[in-house]
Parts: sequence; C-alpha cells; structure tokens
Amino acid sequence: MDAEADPPTRSRTERHKCFACYKQFKKKEHLVEHMKISYHTPHQPKCGVCQKHCKSFESLRNHLTGPLSRASCSRTFSAQGCDLCLKLYDSPSSLGKHREICHLSAPASLGTKILPFAGSVDEKYTTKGAKAIAINCGLVGGGTDGSLDLCARVCLVDEDENIIFHTYVQPQSAVTDYRYEITGLTEEHLRNSKSHKEVQDRILEILYNGESAWRLMSDSGKARLLVGHDLKRGLDCLRINYPGRLLRYDIQTGEHDPYVDCVSVMRLYKRMRAQDHQVKGIGTPNSDSGFESQKAEELENMTPDELYQISKSDYKCWCLDSSIAAGLNS
Repeated sequence: MDAEADPPTRSRTERHKCFACYKQFKKKEHLVEHMKISYHTPHQPKCGVCQKHCKSFESLRNHLTGPLSRASCSRTFSAQGCDLCLKLYDSPSSLGKHREICHLSAPASLGTKILPFAGSVDEKYTTKGAKAIAINCGLVGGGTDGSLDLCARVCLVDEDENIIFHTYVQPQSAVTDYRYEITGLTEEHLRNSKSHKEVQDRILEILYNGESAWRLMSDSGKARLLVGHDLKRGLDCLRINYPGRLLRYDIQTGEHDPYVDCVSVMRLYKRMRAQDHQVKGIGTPNSDSGFESQKAEELENMTPDELYQISKSDYKCWCLDSSIAAGLNS
C-alpha cells in the first residue's frame, strides 16, 4: 500500500485519516461523520496502486489519468494499466493479452428486420439456473403530442449475447409518432405484431425462471437479474413490476437498437461483476447493524480500520444477494 495509507504519526497535532479515501480530519468526531456519509466498503472502485477508494469509476479514472491525478499512481497506471477497466497488470505481455479480451468490438445492429424466431422463447431459458438477462424496449409515441411512451419492440439477450426473445409489440394506444429517427419503426413493422399481454407474459416467464411470483416478494430463488437501458421507463411501458433487488446497471445512451443496447448493458454488467473485491462478510446496503448500533463515544474510540469494517454500502452490488451470486458463479 502507498505511504499515503500509513496510519498518521501520533502527536499533539495528530490528524485522523480515513482508512479508505485517505482524507484527514483534525477531530475524530469529524472522521466518524465522514464515514457515516461516505459508505466506504470493498464494493467501491479502488486504485490498484495506492488502494485508495473512489466513489465511482469516473472518479477513479480521474485519480489515475485526470489533470489532478496523483503522480505516482499515474506513472504506474500508464505503464501497467488497462485504460478501459482500470485494472493493473504485472507485465506488458499480460496487459496485452488482457486488452485483447477487454477491448470488445461494437455489436452489430439488428436493424428493423423481423427475425425468423421473433416472438418465440427458447425453452432452455425456462429451465436453466439463475443468470442475468438484458432487456431493451423500442418506444414509440402516443397522445396528441406524441410524448406518451408506448412499447413497440422488445429484445432480450443472455450473458453470451444470444437473443432469447425479440418481437414487435402492438401498442396499447394509437401511435401518433413512430419516432423513426430513433426507433427506425414504421406502421408496417407493427402490422402483425404480438399483443402487449402476450409479450408481457413471455418476458415474465423468462425472468421468473420457473419461480413463483409470490416467492419473489421475499426471496429471489431462481429468478433472474435484469439489466437494461433506462429500465424503469421500459418496465413501466410493459407494465411489469419486477423486484428492485433484481434490477442492475440501468444505463442511458443516444440512438437505439434493441440488440446493441442489450449487449452494451450486458457487457457493462459483466464488467462490473468481474471487479475484484471481498464478498464474504459484507453487509447489505443501508444495513442498520453499522454506525446506527454504536454510541458516539464508542465510535470515536474505534480505529479508522474498525470504522471501515462496520461501514455499509449505499448501492446494490451484484454480490450483495448471496443466492443470486451463488447462481451466477455456478
């Protein structure tokens, strides 16, 4: 670990250093307050050189390559780091091999053709173990001004970027704006499209993975994680209510192609899932067993490391649901 992480020397002017991000405070109580609102845990992105925790991958990138980057970290990263996933490697050859895998080519667009199996569900996806599924909806406009979102196309892919389900959907209201510049759809594409209810049932069949709906209220069981582009908007249009703990990596981009968006968000999800961090013994988000269960005096008597150990994540990491994580790693 970089010298910056070493515990401060005790003196009359002792400063209290955060175990995770290395910020220093004049008073211990200020460090405690910092830990309460920082939610530092092993789930956060971490510099491979100095081990500093960052709030996001963007802040980690700035720490390594930005205009105010730390010089020692920047030098090491420029020689040994992957500029995409920000991991460090011990030799140029291992870094080169990694880049061949990490730097992926863009997925090919489906365009607006109707696939031979459009609207069908591969039966193997109703029997396999827990996996993540990516979804994307093509939305057209309804209402007098075309601002009402209506689902007109949906695509689902698995972790291997195989198309599980792809179909056009009959909108539930009259279409007043096909949003052709974004969707590429016209009236012709929706002429023989499937009903909203049929599409909804097929999607739930895939996501539930044989699990009963009532069990999802308390336990994920065999149900699948769902990742996607602007998830809430798409699920609202499909009128699907899926548990929040099974939703991951909601992203937003510009132009829309259902397959490209599905593959992009699946790649993002798998990249985040592959990040190295401790899994065992990490609490769930906003757990009440951390700072809330300790008295102020007890907290001020703890070391920076002990404060870090009771800190809880404030966002959903893929590993926080043990039953899902076990399925994904099986």
